[in-house]
This record gives sequence, structure tokens and C-alpha cells, in this order.
Amino acid sequence: MSRSESRAQAVFEITTGEPIAAAKPKSLEEIWASDVFTLVKMESALSKSAFRAMKKTMETGAALAPDVADDVAAAMKTWALSKGANYFAHVFYPLTGASAEKHDSFIVTDASGKAITEFSGSLLTKGEPDGSSFPNGGIRKTNAARGYTFWDPTSPAFILDTENGATLCIPSVFVSWTGEALDKKVPLMRSNAAMNAAGTKVLKLMGEQEVAPLNSSCGAEQEYFLVDSTFANLRPDLLLAGRTLFGAPPAKGQEFDDHYFGAIPERVQVYMEAVEETLYRLGIPAKTRHNEVAPGQFEIAPYFESANVAADHQQMLMTVLKNTARKHGFVCLLHEKPFAGINGSGKHVNWSVGNATQGNLLDPGATPYENLNFLLFCGAVIRGVHLYGPLLRAAIASAGNDHRLGANEAPPAILSVYLGGEIEAIFEQIKDGKLDGAGESGIMDLGLSQIIPFAKDSGDRNRTSPFAFTGNRFEFRAVGSQQSVSGPLIAMNTMLADSLNWIAEKLDAELTAGTDKPAAVVAVLKALMAEHGQVIFGGDGYSAEWHRMAVEERGLLNLPTTADALPYLKDESIKALFARTGVLSSVELESRYEVYAEVYILSIAVEARLAVDIAKTIIYPAAMRYLSDLADTSASVAGMGIELDATTAKTIAAESNAMMSAVARLAEAFRKEDFASTEEHMQYCAGVIRGLMDEVRLHADALEAEIADEQWPLPKYREMLFIK
Repeated sequence: MSRSESRAQAVFEITTGEPIAAAKPKSLEEIWASDVFTLVKMESALSKSAFRAMKKTMETGAALAPDVADDVAAAMKTWALSKGANYFAHVFYPLTGASAEKHDSFIVTDASGKAITEFSGSLLTKGEPDGSSFPNGGIRKTNAARGYTFWDPTSPAFILDTENGATLCIPSVFVSWTGEALDKKVPLMRSNAAMNAAGTKVLKLMGEQEVAPLNSSCGAEQEYFLVDSTFANLRPDLLLAGRTLFGAPPAKGQEFDDHYFGAIPERVQVYMEAVEETLYRLGIPAKTRHNEVAPGQFEIAPYFESANVAADHQQMLMTVLKNTARKHGFVCLLHEKPFAGINGSGKHVNWSVGNATQGNLLDPGATPYENLNFLLFCGAVIRGVHLYGPLLRAAIASAGNDHRLGANEAPPAILSVYLGGEIEAIFEQIKDGKLDGAGESGIMDLGLSQIIPFAKDSGDRNRTSPFAFTGNRFEFRAVGSQQSVSGPLIAMNTMLADSLNWIAEKLDAELTAGTDKPAAVVAVLKALMAEHGQVIFGGDGYSAEWHRMAVEERGLLNLPTTADALPYLKDESIKALFARTGVLSSVELESRYEVYAEVYILSIAVEARLAVDIAKTIIYPAAMRYLSDLADTSASVAGMGIELDATTAKTIAAESNAMMSAVARLAEAFRKEDFASTEEHMQYCAGVIRGLMDEVRLHADALEAEIADEQWPLPKYREMLFIK
């Protein structure tokens, strides 16, 4: 069967086949966190002293004694065996951005050869995977393989139950033998500790007597596409690169905005419900599901959680989305731009900071101008984004995200802060050295007696802002859909810690000089706004005027590609930031630059090789076959005295020749190896390689528009996007 016949068969099977029936829904009380070793389960399984110690560690990060680890290990093993798990795995998050796990059995043999189960505190606490084959950016040599995983008791263990069996999964950090972080969890936890220390100083200066440990929180909105697996299996680009390298736009795309928040297709909703049941069993609070803007695109959003746990859960959520898709005959695409010409996918990270005593410190309350703690923490964010915008941009840099940042669907690659009308007005007052209130948000009255009037939010949403205040949190909208949230959280926590330390120093000086507290806050924030207020922008972030103004008048950086952004990880100001907060050493930061740069270069190299391969072995042969058919038809009818218009044949011949010429230049271009630096290599990929790939695509997509539909060998956009 030819590729074009396989494509037609796929359409038939999908449109006539029976979808998987929806499972009978289970009550939330029955399944919630049933596969998680929660504090409730620990309370019934541990001694009172061990339980109190674990509870304190999970809630405050307090150190845990080795004997408590022994008690927890014994209880955890008993619980895991009761759930059918004979293996355990330290789950960690290397610099690949994916999850990693090494499975070990509970089974050992005694002297008589009898099989018994064993799981001690030392086995729970430490594992030893091979550290040489994970990305390390030069920290580890090939012959230095030792790496360690260490149990993170602040993130609960869980059972991963698949058709192949159940495994006890233990969230862990991953470090080298020499002690450097090789993962995303260690710096995330360090960044939270730095933010906690700095925030506590500020709150103490503000007269807060009791200050519980501060924690950042995260709620990440995950966008994704679903494509039937029969179509995806006929697309080498989707299988290997996660996005379509070729594809002419369909006659109808998203221009009617009819998919957004529309009725969820029945088959997709069955899939969503299966995803949600798995997530609920894992204690992951999936709260929202809906159709996204582009056809075939959807979103799931969890309720917010502490950042460390949220990052672990986000990794598991992506795994569940992909694994469940396979069971339902879909492929879940998490790439930022799987289809050209329609919206790509992001992962909006909603981020806030708070504790058990002062609550959410980014919640302005009913009278924001009187909420001095809020104003200080919000001011710290403003300063952080202005000073470390390049770090935030580098934290979300990837080959995939380059396709959407700056386009008319995602925030620009210029980092600015949107505050909303009410909060921005307050900070403008502070800039003038005063603080006497601002207009209230007002009441929305629609003039309909049956609709209860309600209070409006303090400001409208601004979807063009990369960093927007949304009522009681900031939404970092530029994060890519397939990225770990740990990188952005590390950057945000660290910049906040630095700014809070700056505020604490200035505030202490004002208070020591005898300035009363409100006046001291205004004085500190006035100085902050004078230096950093230019990062605040409430207008259209997509407009050409903003791009000009941001760069020329406000001195903000526009970093459109990963090649532009990543080198800022080597900037002395960024090195100093991470060093003084204790989040990343210079060696650890350098290693991350090397890893991410290599991933960027390799990602584009894979796509370039795929583009050459698909163009030469799939598209060009299809064009030649169709030209042959046209020639045969023309010759056949010529004998009847009929002359056919040769325009189509000439167009196909011209586009085929142009495509193959571009393919030859692309093949030659990615063989170049003599680069003076990694930075030069990245710029070459961003400019030359990507430019040639676009040229090949231009001609390939033109061929798709000319060749007879039944002879086109690749599933088309209209099929992949609209047939579910």
C-alpha cells in the first residue's frame, strides 16, 4: 500500500471506527490521592514521633533524622506492596527536561535462598544511577560515571500504575559525585530557600512578629494538540521532531474562533476524563479543561500548589497526557508549534509567594494602597523583571519556543510587566512620592435584574504581556508547552530573592533613620520605580511601536531567538545573582548553558536532516509520479486532438527543482563544523539553517497545493487538525 493509499485508509478508519467508550466515572472521594503516600496515610502507618518529624519536614523543610527515614521506609514498603508494587524508583529530573527513573526490586534473598522483601532508610534516602550519560555540561567526564539521587521528603512518593505493573516512585534530587546539581530540583529548592530568607527579612522589618516559612506557588496551564495516531505514524516529522516541517494551510483554520471554548469532541472528552482520573489518583489537582484557540488544540490547568511539588506534578502531567493518548489512539503533541499558521502551545506559569501567617503576599486585598507588604513584594517583582529580563528569556529559550515568541499569538521576546490599571496607578503615585489611594475597580451592573451585580477585577487581562499581574499572582505567559516549569520558577524565585534583599537593605536604612513605616515604604519604592519603572507596560505588546519604544526609549532587550537569549546565562550580572543567592555555582550555571546550547543545536540539526529526508524520499517522488501521470494523460488526449493546459505541470516542475536546489544547500549547510564558538554555532542554526529549512518548506507546501489530493503522500493539515 502506498503512502497516499495509507493516508486514505487512515481517514476511512478514523471516521468509521468505534471510539473508546467512556468509563464509568468514579467519585472524587474514592480515587483522590489513592496512589500517593500522603500525610494521612503516614499518620496511620508511622509512630507519633516519626509522623511529627515527617510533617514538620514536609511543611517547613526541617532536617530529618536517619532513624525516621528507617521508619518511613518500612511503612512505605508495606503500603507499596499492598498496592501491587514490587519495584521502587528514585524519580529525578535531569537537564534533558524529561523525567528519569531507575527501577530496583524490593526482593532480596537470604542465606537459605528464600526471597524476602527489604527496603531500609538508606535505600529510601540514596540511590546511585549512572551519571555519565545524562547532560552535564562538562561537570562529569565520560570515565567519571558516579551520580547520586537523594530522596526529597517534601514531595510525596506515589505509585505509578501501568499495564506493565506498579512501581513506587520516590521524588529525588540528582547530583554528581563532586556535589554539583545535575538536575532541576536542587536549584529550585535552593531558590525557594533564598526567597524565603529574603522575604522573611522584609516581613520582620515591617513588624511582623510571627513569620512562617515562605513558599512560592505554581499553577501551570498546559496546552497541547491531539492528532490521531494513524495520521501521526505517517508523518516522520511529527514522530521525530514533534512538529510538522511541511504542510500547506487548510482552507479553514482558526479564523472563525469557533474552536476556542467550543464543545469538546466526544472522543477527546473521553480521553480527558481518563487523564483526569489518573491525575486525581496521583493527587494532581486538574481543575480546568477546554478547547484552545487552534483546531485540534486543548488545555488542562491544575489548581496551584507549592512550587517544588507543582514542578514534580507538571512532569507527571505531561507523561500522563502522552501515555493516555496512546491508549485512546491519539498522539499528544507538546511541541510549541506543531502546525504552522495556527496558534502554537504555551504553558502559562501562574506564580505567587506566601506563607501560613501572612497569606498570599501578592494578593493586593480590597485596598491595595494600604497593603504595604503587597506593595513591597510587587515592587520586588518589578525590579527583578527589569534587572533580569534576559535571565527570564533564557529560562524559556528553546528551538520550539522560538517559533511562537514574538508572533501574534504569544508574548513578545521583550520582557515587560503588566500590572493592570489600579495597581499601575498606585505605583505611578509612588513614583511621585505619594500614596493616597487609587480608584476602585467598580461594580459591573448589566441592567438585568436576574444577573447579580459583581465587583470588577482591578484591571483587564493583557494577553500580549509576557509577565502579567492577574489579581493575586503573576502569570509568566512565555513559557513553552514542552518545557519543565522548574527553570522559570528558579529564575523568578531567584530574582525575587535578590530584589527582596535589596528592599530589606534600603528599608532598614530608612527605618533606622527614624522614618515611619509607610513613608519608609514609599521612599524605598520611589527609588525602585525611578530605576526600574520603565519595565511596566500596559499596552499592546505585539505592536511595532512598542518594540521600537521598548528598545530605543526604555533600554529593554529584544531577544527573539534562543541563540540571542542563552548567552546571557554567561553574563557576569547573572553569575553574580546566582552566586550571592546560593542557587547555582558558576560551574553549575556554566554547565546549564552548555547543555541548553547543545540541545538547541541538536534539535535544529534533527529537523534539518528530517527536512532533507522527507523532501527527497517522500515529496519529490510524489511530484515526479504526478508529473508522469500528467504527461501520460496529455499524450493520451493529444491523439484525440485535444491540447491540455500545461500550467500545472510547469508549476510542479519548477517548484520541484527549486525545492531540490534548496535541499542541496540545506544538506551542505548543516555539514559545516568549523565554528569559532558555541554562540556562533547557535546563530548559524538560527539564521542559516532555519532560513534554508523555511525555503525548502515554501516549495514543498506549494507542491502540496498543486498535486492531486489522492496522490499526496503525507496526511494534510485539514485531516490532522479536524478529524477526531
